[in-house]
Amino acid sequence: MAGLHVSAHPLVAHHVVALRDPATRPPEFRRVVRQLTRLLGYEATRDLPSRECPAVTPLGTAAGRRVMDRIAIVPILRAGLGMADGLLEMIPDAEVWHIGLFRDERTLKPQEYYNKLPRNCGAAVAIVVDPMLATGGSAVRTCEILRDAGVPRIIYLALIAAPEGVACLERGMPGVTIHVAALDEGLNDSGFIVPGLGDAGDRQFGTAPPR
Repeated sequence: MAGLHVSAHPLVAHHVVALRDPATRPPEFRRVVRQLTRLLGYEATRDLPSRECPAVTPLGTAAGRRVMDRIAIVPILRAGLGMADGLLEMIPDAEVWHIGLFRDERTLKPQEYYNKLPRNCGAAVAIVVDPMLATGGSAVRTCEILRDAGVPRIIYLALIAAPEGVACLERGMPGVTIHVAALDEGLNDSGFIVPGLGDAGDRQFGTAPPR
């Protein structure tokens, strides 16, 4: 898994515990998703190209640098929306492109239902965000859409991943860099990550069935 980066940051591990806890309510769950995304985003974007740029202060001029690339944040609907918010707090000038996919629960294959890419997909970097990298089908399909649109570099951010999903993404899109907060044991018979955290979309948006 050469393209995989599992965060070793203690704050990342700390926040993952709150995500896994069934007692974490949707408002707190969304807040933790944003915090984790900012931490992962910091690690994933450390090598973005930048250019020298003077910074004028009230007392003089200092040497500085600015990110030079056009960046797109691509949440996979719907669960990726909360992660997109976290990245936008770090990169407020980034564009947000939405791709909607759902997993057919019978075949476990991704089905595309929404695609809102701009007419000019000239971003140098696309950061795909989805809380769960499970089977990897939706991840591969999203990255294929971006590659076909001409995006030269793709970074994939997930909170929890299964080895099966990572292997699928590396096999299907070998140039994609993957950053995750935790790598779990694997998938159950229904294609859900174990131990995981449940359905990330339902837990963010309060649509989980009553327990």
